[in-house]
Amino acid sequence: MTDHEWQKSSFSPDASNCVYVATSPDGTIRLRESDDPDIIMTTTPDRLRTLIRTLKTTRH
Repeated sequence: MTDHEWQKSSFSPDASNCVYVATSPDGTIRLRESDDPDIIMTTTPDRLRTLIRTLKTTRH
């Protein structure tokens, strides 16, 4: 496991269904899920921003 400072998403109210976010020294964003914390996705701030914006606009 890395030494990232993980922060729980404010939209993850349940301890068993949490999304954690961390910023790496190179500026990339790391995402992991509480049920499988060894799997870490990496993205850029711009791509994460685009994903969040898209999800918000397609919400039903």
